[in-house]
Amino acid sequence: MQYQVVERELELKLILSPERSIPVPARLGYRADDPYAVHVTFHINSEHPVSWTFSRELLVEGVFRPCGHGDVRVWPTKSEGRSVVLMALSSPDGDALLEAPSAQVSAWLERTLRVVPPGTEGEQLGIDDALDQLLAR
Repeated sequence: MQYQVVERELELKLILSPERSIPVPARLGYRADDPYAVHVTFHINSEHPVSWTFSRELLVEGVFRPCGHGDVRVWPTKSEGRSVVLMALSSPDGDALLEAPSAQVSAWLERTLRVVPPGTEGEQLGIDDALDQLLAR
């Protein structure tokens, strides 16, 4: 069975201080066979790329309003007059604040929502079919 993949490469900014940021190449990834999750991979051209996985719903909501708690928080804001989405990521290895262009993130999310509309994620996993087979026995 062939599952659809929706990917987008873009440049994020790693915010080091209010005055300083550095560009970070990143790839947004979504797979229909893992319908609840989005994958963000940083340093995609390096020997040791870093990947984060979190809820697609969290990113969808974070484009519009602050959400999340703990390891991943996402919220919209303006930077130099542009709409951006900020992602605060925390791990035992450290914390990172990343800025992404809202328009690019939103366009990519829309593509993922066309592949697997909200509320149909369970159907992608075949959970209902598996349950039906189990209960039919």
